[in-house]
Amino acid sequence: MLELRAEQPEDRWEVEALYDLCFAPGREALSSYRLRDDVPPVTGLSQVARDPDGILGGAIRFWPVHINGVQARWDALLLGPVAVHPTRQGEGLGGSLIRDSLAQAQDSGWARVMLVGDAPYYQRFGFERLNGVEMPPPTNPDRVLGLDLRPDGWKGVSGQVIRWGS
Repeated sequence: MLELRAEQPEDRWEVEALYDLCFAPGREALSSYRLRDDVPPVTGLSQVARDPDGILGGAIRFWPVHINGVQARWDALLLGPVAVHPTRQGEGLGGSLIRDSLAQAQDSGWARVMLVGDAPYYQRFGFERLNGVEMPPPTNPDRVLGLDLRPDGWKGVSGQVIRWGS
């Protein structure tokens, strides 16, 4: 039995070590990390999963971003990374982290969430390819996916994804 709870500041280094374990070296060179530079994850939505002994089994983070269109600017959540410790994979923990945190994001009033990932995996949570929403290069546009947290949350949204506060 794992407990999901909001990530706390004291979890940061352990979560970073989990991401280092689960992802290839150089992960921070990806364009999505430029959107996270000097921007804290969204408090309360970024979560950790711990077993009864307090051992970290998984983590998920969300970051605020803007989509800068020609005549408008929209706010969105950028989901990622999500990781599950290799000893806990195959238990459905990643799905639990995603579903629980998306429900919290919706309850918090966010209208839309996006990520860069594999469509076949994320479609089970309702994510679809976003047309007209452009991540910084060299992101493959087929991997830019979005989910409405409110009806028509992505309707009419297009433009460049830029760092929060830019």
